[in-house]
Amino acid sequence: MITSQDELGAWLRLSLTEGVGNDAIRRLLVAFGLPAALFGQSESALRQIVSSRQAQALIQEPKAWRSLLDETWAWLRAPGIPGVMRAIVTWGDGDYPPALLDIPDPPMILYALGQTTWLGNLTASSCIAMVGSRNPTPQGTQNAQAFAQSLSATGLTVVSGLAQGIEGAAHEGAMNGAAPQALATIAVVGTGLDRVYPRHHLALAHRIARQGLILSEYPLGMPPLKANFPKRNRLIAGLSQATLVVQAALRSGSMITAKQAVEQGKEVLAIPGSIHCTQAKGCHALIKQGAKLVESTQDVLDELQLPDPFQPATCVAAGDGPTPKDAGLLVYLGFAPVHLQALQARCGLDTAHLQAQLRTLELAGLVARLPGGLFQRVGRC
Repeated sequence: MITSQDELGAWLRLSLTEGVGNDAIRRLLVAFGLPAALFGQSESALRQIVSSRQAQALIQEPKAWRSLLDETWAWLRAPGIPGVMRAIVTWGDGDYPPALLDIPDPPMILYALGQTTWLGNLTASSCIAMVGSRNPTPQGTQNAQAFAQSLSATGLTVVSGLAQGIEGAAHEGAMNGAAPQALATIAVVGTGLDRVYPRHHLALAHRIARQGLILSEYPLGMPPLKANFPKRNRLIAGLSQATLVVQAALRSGSMITAKQAVEQGKEVLAIPGSIHCTQAKGCHALIKQGAKLVESTQDVLDELQLPDPFQPATCVAAGDGPTPKDAGLLVYLGFAPVHLQALQARCGLDTAHLQAQLRTLELAGLVARLPGGLFQRVGRC
């Protein structure tokens, strides 16, 4: 980990030098060693390794470098939330996550907030990525929470992107299922770690920092630029042995993450949904292309060849929820949104009794009421 301001300054300067990409930086580090030694070289020596334009850029001090250095060093050393640590690791550190060293384009600098002692032990075999729509159906949210909770309980760390919708639900579920002292979840974000996006996930981010890690390749002050999010998705896939897509439209960031997982040689799994649901179409496309169709946590464990520590559990304790008659209505509901009149035609109940049973199921968390007079089953049973 970065331990001195001079060391941080050299790495920051290298990262801020315009026109010098990671390939060129690797060649420079092989030739000259650490960045501090690199910046002591003459322009002619640098031109032996990189282009003339890149050599000229390297001998000039980047704009705002010194102010960013002061800000970053202050952030790194400042006291924060009790039990939450801050760290910055680079390619040259023993604490750099091993899983990211195996991807084609690992970030040169990685900023970390949370349980940073785990950084050097982050292998892909210990993590699974979960991604999905920012505008999920109620069933999609329920699936994300339930799968993340179950997978976290097996000892896996759930990796996602802190976005609203499926990803936020996955982080929540993982923290609910993780054992004490376990690394519950990792959020890979597309901003600097001095801000949270979306803003309404501030409390969630604080919880993740206490039970997991928040990682970013972007410097402090980086706003939520649109181009940064597809780029960071390679890290979500890279940290994980497999990517589970819960819900996704055909054109979405989740599909980009799945593509990057395939390119990295990782497994892709997808949960199917209704043929009428836009958020399910991406999952269906992935399944057609060879992704593992997932209906239960056991499907995930089987695909990854992991043992199943779970025992069958009932959905609702006797006397605490719907009666058998109420629960029988779930069969008529199916899992796709349905209008009250259509449901009434299926089950044959009069309006008063049907609404009463729907209300009971809604209170039990097994049915959600949607706009337009629609209802949807959201329970796992």
